[in-house]
Amino acid sequence: MKAHTVLFLICLLDLGRLMLAGSSFSFKENFDVMWAPDHFSTSEDGQTWYLTLDKKTGCGFQTKNRYRFGWFSMKLKLVGGDSAGVVTAYYMISDTGKERDELDFEFLGNRTGQPYTLQTNIYKGGVGGREMRHMLWFDPTKDFHTYSFLWNDHQIVFFVDRVPIRIYKNTDATKDVFPNEKPMYMFSSIWNADDWATRGGLEKTDWKNAPFVSTYKDFHVEACQWEDPYPACVSTTTQNWWDQYDAWILSDGQKVDFSWVGRNLVIYDYCTDTTRYPKLPAECSVSPWH
Repeated sequence: MKAHTVLFLICLLDLGRLMLAGSSFSFKENFDVMWAPDHFSTSEDGQTWYLTLDKKTGCGFQTKNRYRFGWFSMKLKLVGGDSAGVVTAYYMISDTGKERDELDFEFLGNRTGQPYTLQTNIYKGGVGGREMRHMLWFDPTKDFHTYSFLWNDHQIVFFVDRVPIRIYKNTDATKDVFPNEKPMYMFSSIWNADDWATRGGLEKTDWKNAPFVSTYKDFHVEACQWEDPYPACVSTTTQNWWDQYDAWILSDGQKVDFSWVGRNLVIYDYCTDTTRYPKLPAECSVSPWH
């Protein structure tokens, strides 16, 4: 076995142990509530966090620090029951301006008994329109599941419970649309989006079911922490495993999982939407195996 592969596996084992210990990080150490603090609450030990949406407002929080490249992970349990019109968002964003970079997990609620849709999107310089939608292979309202970003200068990978569901590569074809220059905050929110979120806005939020609550815990980050005017990398490992060769490509096992997701769970891919994009964006020609 090659030395860099052994190193990568050791780092993954260390990461697993750290993630198990992730509950030691308090909310106050990592985050600020950005709006509606009266719609934010925690468990008695402060390790589980609740965001509430009612007819008045939703709620959101973001990391105190900005990061440029790394591994970012959170466990979420989504609103149960009739959640049509409700969006729980978990994303990375450089700022809220028109020229922002952004990586999105958006969980689109549905009528009782219907599955959630997971939408992902990628912005560079304020330009998005790179939506993919997946069905999940479990009920995300029954228990916590882990949602993660791997972001380095070679690829962005969206993970659900360690299964890669989306890959976005940095190549000559994508260098102008790959978000790799701006540091980003991690942000989470719950909000009403019944003008578009469920069946294109046909299903409206039923406020009789309010309040709607999304639940978070076990935030974990290993990343390059940005400090103006220069980035100072802060990592729990001497070798930043998330920027080593084995984090630039999928492992054989990840390729199998990713292929299974592509065959069974993708319900929309902008790269196949020729009505919307008669000329497909350049990044659509890039193989995820590159």
